[in-house]
Amino acid sequence: MPHFTLEYSANLDNLIDMAETVELVRKAAVETGIFPLGGIRVRAIRCEHYAIADGRQTYGFLDMVLRLGEGRDLATRKKAGEQIFKVLSAHLDPVFAKSKFALSFDMQINDKETSWKRNNIHDALKVETING
Repeated sequence: MPHFTLEYSANLDNLIDMAETVELVRKAAVETGIFPLGGIRVRAIRCEHYAIADGRQTYGFLDMVLRLGEGRDLATRKKAGEQIFKVLSAHLDPVFAKSKFALSFDMQINDKETSWKRNNIHDALKVETING
């Protein structure tokens, strides 16, 4: 795990390429060096129905949540979070320049006692590395 979920207002479709954005977040997560490659997931959820501030439909938002497993200290999490947010924020500079926009990023730690996973991607990546 880390799993990134980006919820965004539908009006951003005219301003950014969301496929490019999720790939940018994936690469930024890899570049932190603290997440297992096989666990990284980035998904975007378009919010067709939303209300912001005084209700103007021209306002937009992107809210990113990162869920990750226990085991990393606060300093490591903060450094990675700041690095990822900086990359995403810079990518979205054109949105800030063209519109009224809110960007947020929160990190949540999953309790290992109440988090179940099954993943064979890690093993496939190891085989690919060995067979290079």
